[in-house]
Amino acid sequence: MPVSGDPITRLADHVASLRYEHLSGEAVRAAKTFVLDTIGVGIAGSGEAWAPHLLACASGWGQGDESAVWGSRTRLPAPSAALVNAYQVHGMEFDCVHEGAVVHPMATALSAALAHAERRAPVGGRDLVTAVVAGVDVATSLGMAARGAFRFFRPATAGAFGAVAAAGKLAGFDLETLTNAFGIVYGHVCGTMQAHVEGSKVLGMQIGFNARGALTAVDLAGRGLVGPRDVLEGRYGYFPLFENGEYDLGPALAALGRTWQVTQLAHKPFPSGRLTHGAVDGLGTLREAHGFGAADVAKVTVRVPPLVRRLVARPDVARPDATYARLCLPFVAATALLRGTVDVPDFAPARLVDPAVHELASRIEVVADDNPDENALVPQAVEVLLRDGARHAIQLPRVLGHPDRPLSRAQHLDKFRRCWTYGARPLDRERGERLIELVDRLETVPDVRELVALTVPADGA
Repeated sequence: MPVSGDPITRLADHVASLRYEHLSGEAVRAAKTFVLDTIGVGIAGSGEAWAPHLLACASGWGQGDESAVWGSRTRLPAPSAALVNAYQVHGMEFDCVHEGAVVHPMATALSAALAHAERRAPVGGRDLVTAVVAGVDVATSLGMAARGAFRFFRPATAGAFGAVAAAGKLAGFDLETLTNAFGIVYGHVCGTMQAHVEGSKVLGMQIGFNARGALTAVDLAGRGLVGPRDVLEGRYGYFPLFENGEYDLGPALAALGRTWQVTQLAHKPFPSGRLTHGAVDGLGTLREAHGFGAADVAKVTVRVPPLVRRLVARPDVARPDATYARLCLPFVAATALLRGTVDVPDFAPARLVDPAVHELASRIEVVADDNPDENALVPQAVEVLLRDGARHAIQLPRVLGHPDRPLSRAQHLDKFRRCWTYGARPLDRERGERLIELVDRLETVPDVRELVALTVPADGA
């Protein structure tokens, strides 16, 4: 429902007035955690099958050396670099997510912010942290306000506004200019759920399109272009069109400056759709407790909210594309049962057609519960029936990686170090360790180009 006062102006005012000194220590720590995590995932994404083709296309759209493509020695105009990096971040479904908003805010926000920071240099680490927090707040506010079922791909659509907030903050925009940038980016906002349903690589591209659109909007606003104003609640605004008019902005706007949404991000332990993680988490916990193996399993039943079943209970197919498989709960759960976990190599071509995985996937059933919340990811329940008749079950009010069940620092760094090895080109291990050290003290870094330089292969690599 509408709120009193212009909501886009309220969001713009939150961003324009935000200062590093306003942030809690918890917010700063979370921002640094997810800056490192997002860069690591983006490096891994450079090794995803479509990434080199996208890089070749983007290189042909226009030359320029403003911003780096992570994991590559290629430099591009900032909007193109943001597009490629955002795709790499989301292309393997390994990037963090805000469960309450059902949004992946860092994919668009950090890709746009770092691309802009390189051309605006020097940008200090304190400013990057502040921009990231602002971007996450804006994107998740739109997601948390939604009350209806998914129609458009919210990580892309809400992510566009978050990316404008982050880049616009680094640009030093005042309230008026930032409001114009939000209005302009609304003309770029795109992304439907059809790519998700079909497991198309366009799903990740939609994240990239909106990161690029955000930098375009920031550039145009900086030149004085005036955007439409009533872009959230107007007759043809974001909520009437993209969220079918089912929304309540009041609680999200009231939380601005009180709850830093970056502290509410879920840290993904597995490179698959977040909605598949409950099955992996539950199966791992049950197997550790009861000692059964994949060969002992007669049937697995995963009981989930309707959104989860609708999006990831897709049928297992014999020769899936990696994008489809990452969003197929039976495939992901079968992989976890057979291999003990799920990681990037499990979506390589040979493993995608492993008959043992597909046979086991045929014994995994996904059932919807009666949860009335169209955007709920939890609670979930996993039940395993063994061939000897034994039954084991677990209830999951929270899934591993949620801020109430966070990854440890050791798990966080282990994920980053693995991602560092999955890129398209070899990256020096010492550079990865140096990046960890820089992000740990990000608020003291005078120029964030130091971070970006470490994502580029060394000469001769």
